[in-house]
Amino acid sequence: MKQEEQNQEVEPESQGETVRKSGLAYAAAFTLFSTVAVLLGAGYLLDRWLGSSPWGIIGGIVLGSIVGFYQFVRITSKIYK
Repeated sequence: MKQEEQNQEVEPESQGETVRKSGLAYAAAFTLFSTVAVLLGAGYLLDRWLGSSPWGIIGGIVLGSIVGFYQFVRITSKIYK
């Protein structure tokens, strides 16, 4: 059985499938970056409003990273389905 699986030719992906995967990879990277940037900005504004510098920025980066990586993994898992 293993020998038959190895002898089968693998067909290249269609152009549409390649474009779909590229789009998902781009969306994942953009989502990660934008989530961190938006929550960093929110932390900065919170620091300015409350005078709690640098804790709002640190919290924004940490929370943005957690949410961003979660979304990154969620989106990239669709590439290999």
